[in-house]
Amino acid sequence: MNHARRALTPLLIAAALAASAAAAGAQPNVVKLASLVPDGSVWHKILQGTGSEWSAATAGRVTLRIYPGGVAGDEPDMVRKMRIGQIQASALTVTGLAAIDDAFLIFTVPRMFDSYPELLYVLDRMKPVLKQRLEAKGFVLLNWGHAGWVHFFTKQPVQTVAEIHKLKMFVWAGDDRMVQMWRDNGFQPVALAATDILTGLQTGMIEAYPTTPLAALALQWYRSTPYMVEDGLAPLVGGLVMTKTAWTRISEDDRTAILAACKKAEKRLEREIPGQDSTAVVEMQKRGLTVTHVRPEAMAGWTAAADAFAARIRGTMVPAEVVDLALRERDSYRKQAAR
Repeated sequence: MNHARRALTPLLIAAALAASAAAAGAQPNVVKLASLVPDGSVWHKILQGTGSEWSAATAGRVTLRIYPGGVAGDEPDMVRKMRIGQIQASALTVTGLAAIDDAFLIFTVPRMFDSYPELLYVLDRMKPVLKQRLEAKGFVLLNWGHAGWVHFFTKQPVQTVAEIHKLKMFVWAGDDRMVQMWRDNGFQPVALAATDILTGLQTGMIEAYPTTPLAALALQWYRSTPYMVEDGLAPLVGGLVMTKTAWTRISEDDRTAILAACKKAEKRLEREIPGQDSTAVVEMQKRGLTVTHVRPEAMAGWTAAADAFAARIRGTMVPAEVVDLALRERDSYRKQAAR
């Protein structure tokens, strides 16, 4: 028996050394992530920090390779590339998320939310449903993202809905139903990729677009549209998603570490973006931006346009049960806040 044990010992040592060598030589799991976030922007820096945390928390087993600034195309292109495996993840706005599942169009409804606390309350309660819908399409939600509050930026001053109806307005290409929705509500939509907005402004193809102050400043779009409507439309919601195929290649322990890092990024966005969005308005005003105030008598027109948009979207573009859930949770928040 001792002889057999002595014979086995070299074999066990060799096996252990082979396993150790294999582990040392293992290639890291590289996750390619694309986004429209501008290179060097606050969103890009947070993504870079998240990638560093992924690498540190997994001892280099999972690394993040980021392609910012739309180098991988517009958001519909990113979704397509994830589906065919060219990239594994994307930090998307609601437009990209809606390219995966229509439910996310609920966050495009003008004046659906009044504040960030209200939005976060609703997001928290809708998250299980929205995650399930993404997973059914082959994607995993890692964290929510925030880009600020959307306003209209225009070449001419605008105070009424009738005035903005006269302007050629950017609408994200890729969803003909949304283009038709804007047209049916009296607007002049021009469907373009987000990466073509600057060219569209410079050539006169578009004269207005909805975006957040922070994005308008970071991308320098405001220089072609020196007017911003004071009243906001909606929060620009986003999310970091990965394909289920790529997610399942990561070990359970590493997935736990990655989710913890993503949660930190989410909280940082919640803390920093609203303040930076407000600061962006001040900075643009110093450089020539004029904030146009909606007169009280004109507010009814904006409200009516928002109500018409919301009424048409339920059950046609957004599943009725998703709209009802969002409204129920929003109204629940408002009742609690009014106490």
